[in-house]
Amino acid sequence: MTLGDTDMKNNTRLSEARRLYAAAYAVHYTTTNLREALELYKGIIAAYPGTPEAEHSRSQIRNIVRTMVSKQGLFDADADWVLTRVENGDRPAMV
Repeated sequence: MTLGDTDMKNNTRLSEARRLYAAAYAVHYTTTNLREALELYKGIIAAYPGTPEAEHSRSQIRNIVRTMVSKQGLFDADADWVLTRVENGDRPAMV
């Protein structure tokens, strides 16, 4: 495989990520099908990690969560999740 082949493969991969992100965005904001939009955004993150589209998808998922769950609800869910991890003996991630 030559450098040119690698570049073309990367460009094809990025084009596909862009196309899928545009489709997810349209579902999210045009049809307002939040369930489908979430699945599409999650698929982009899984298939194209490290791309701008994956980062945009994470942001859109956060936007959906914020519209559906109150700040207190998010706090409570986070606290419960951490408590469960602590009770299971999980150690904190070293950041």
